[in-house]
Order: sequence, then C-alpha cells, then structure tokens
Amino acid sequence: MEFRIEKGIGALLIGLGLLAPAGLAQQELRYDAWHGHSRPPNVRKAGNMGALTITDAGIGFEESYEGKKPKHPHAWRWDYQDIQQLKIAPKTLTVLTYKDNQWKMGADREYRFDLVSDKTFDEAWQLLKGRLDQRLVAAIPDRLPNVLWEVPVKHLLRFGGDEGVLQVGPDAIVYASAGKTDSRTWRYEDIENISSSGPFDLTITTFERAKTHYGNLKGFNFELKQRLEEARYNKLWLRLNRSKGLTILDSYRGAGGQ
Repeated sequence: MEFRIEKGIGALLIGLGLLAPAGLAQQELRYDAWHGHSRPPNVRKAGNMGALTITDAGIGFEESYEGKKPKHPHAWRWDYQDIQQLKIAPKTLTVLTYKDNQWKMGADREYRFDLVSDKTFDEAWQLLKGRLDQRLVAAIPDRLPNVLWEVPVKHLLRFGGDEGVLQVGPDAIVYASAGKTDSRTWRYEDIENISSSGPFDLTITTFERAKTHYGNLKGFNFELKQRLEEARYNKLWLRLNRSKGLTILDSYRGAGGQ
C-alpha cells in the first residue's frame, strides 16, 4: 500500500513537471539577451549583455562582461513557482516576480530581457506552453492546428485601436495583430470569461495582470467586422466553460455553428 501511494505521488509530480523521470535530460534553451527597460543603440556594451536560459525548472540570467569583473554582476535564477507572471513575445521576455521593488513604492519587481540576434522566442514558447499555467502570457500569435472559425476585428485600446484577425480553435483562441505588436494566444485556461453586448462585439477577459482593468484581470474588447451569430457565440461559451470542468445542462444542444 505504501509503495503504491509513493508511486502515485511520484507520477503526479512528474505530471506537474516538478520531478523529471530518471534518465531524462532536462531541456535547456539559451539566448544572448540584453537586460534593461529598452534596447540601447549599442546593445553589446559591457555590463548590459548576458546569457538567458530557459529550462523545464525555471528561468536564469547571468551577465557577461569584458575585462574587469563588475563588483556586483547581474545574476538571477527563478523557479517557476517564484514567477508571478511570465510574458513572452517574439523578441522579449518579461519576468514579474513576487519581490517588492523598494524604489517603486513596493510594486512587484519586474525584469525584462530583449534578444539581440535574429533568433526569436518561438522555441521557448513551445517549451513553456506545456509547462506553465495561466501565469504565462503569450504575446505571440500561435498557429492553430485546427481553426473552427475566424473573424476580422478591431481591438479597442484606450487611444485608438489595433486591427487583426480573431481565430477560435478547439483548445485556444488567437488574436493575430496586423501590426504584430498586440498579438495574443490564449489557452482556454488563460481565459476567465467571454461576454458580448451584441453581434458585433466580443470581450475576452483574461488572467493577464491589469490593475486598472477589471481588478487584476485584463479585458480585450473587440469590435467585430462580421456578424457573430448567437449560436456560434453560445458554442464558444460552452466550450470555454466545459474546459474548466463546469457541468452545464445542454440547453444549447443542437444549436448551429461551432
């Protein structure tokens, strides 16, 4: 009995990515990156560059330098449990920690890393999306293997908006921004709710942090360029909530659309 319990716990830890099976090498991705709030003209200036590593267990960064070693070189390591939010874009990775920033009135400390080569974080996204929960924010338009339906939209922002295409798949929703600056990929577990005030409106409320918008949740408001039929919206609402394990009476069974 004790053996079966221990074996079950070990299998659970492996499933959660907390314990690697014996003999399985840990995957590691390594990038040359600039640490800072913006990329300077001379990104290879000593003290600004370093090696960013992404593994099954966490994120690390170690500063590189030329000549004399700095007195306090930058070197950090975060296990995934110590990351409050990890935002990944094609060329940028942002780590939001639980540590207070004394210089910003106790706000949570954030670290930004920018790639300095032609590489992108696409491979890192493939690694991370299977290992992290809703704390992962993907500012990347993933390629859905099966698109159930799509609609051209305008993403309404505080000032103006951004145009693109909203794609719905069996397990995720993708907003592909035409300007590629505001794209997102949401697994259904990353979405708190969807709502609509009419056939040309759709709001996706996500678990992405936004203190000034829906408390700690961030809402994406879309103006649809084509009519969204009620049956199709109902199917999407059901799909989203069933993915959360919610048991729903099939009052919409037989409704058209996908």
